[in-house]
Amino acid sequence: MKEVLPTFVPDTLYMKKRILQFILVIVLLLLIGLIYLFTYTPSLSEKQGMVETKLYVGDSLNQPLVVAFGGGGGGNDWARDYMKDKREGFLKRGYAVLAIGYFNSGDHTPDYLDRISLNAISDTIMAIASRNTIIDKTKIALIGGSKGGELILNLAARYDHFGAVVPMSTAHVSFPGLTITANTSSWSYNGEEVTYVPAPFKTIGPAIKGDHFAAFSMMLEDDEAVKNAEIEVEKINGPILILSASEDEAWPSSEMSNRIMERLDRNAFSHYHKHIVFEGGHIEPLNHFDIVYDFLDKHLKNK
Repeated sequence: MKEVLPTFVPDTLYMKKRILQFILVIVLLLLIGLIYLFTYTPSLSEKQGMVETKLYVGDSLNQPLVVAFGGGGGGNDWARDYMKDKREGFLKRGYAVLAIGYFNSGDHTPDYLDRISLNAISDTIMAIASRNTIIDKTKIALIGGSKGGELILNLAARYDHFGAVVPMSTAHVSFPGLTITANTSSWSYNGEEVTYVPAPFKTIGPAIKGDHFAAFSMMLEDDEAVKNAEIEVEKINGPILILSASEDEAWPSSEMSNRIMERLDRNAFSHYHKHIVFEGGHIEPLNHFDIVYDFLDKHLKNK
């Protein structure tokens, strides 16, 4: 019987060539994406320099002012219901409270934490304090958690009209802005970016997995970048109370807070400064506000 040959014989070499071309295209697209991530600088928001504010005051005269900032989630944390007991705790003790949202607060602020203007925040605080005559503008404290802690340290290191600082679960350096490219600073001052610790390529994996602690820890491995981006906390014009948590899952706040203390001591910082570590996670300091009230009563209100 005569053998019948198939009418179609797959071209193995052709298929291999097509697969190789497909792989090369994928690799090229990935390279283009990475180049974009590491080189593209997003445009500044049209709302750059805008902040959202809400002022809470009591009935007494000469109220010291507590200016309060939230963290990397954005919005105006201290104007939300879950912070109501903390606000009222200050009001009962004779303080006014100014809640500030500096990004992701709807139409009032930039959408992203990217090169937020320290000048605009300081100017806004002082304008509100000056036009409300029941506020004692010589007694202004800053309080902030997480990225808000990083923010208030940067503010107080540049403006001497802030008389006390309470950073919680904070950083000792400035980090990149919270954008998809992560290649701009979180903060700006006098129109220039504040020097920050860059995010190396290897942080992409942990960031995608949501392991922020690992990503920030990797950034801190660059000793030279860390040195250049350290916040000059020794320039702060008043006492400092730092609160952190031993099991912080967001970033190594206790270790970074220790670096703040070391810098203060190294520079013979003349004001009161203390770091308290609590057992717990990133937001644990919020459960210990009696310590904050006592600190401000002693070092701001009654000085």
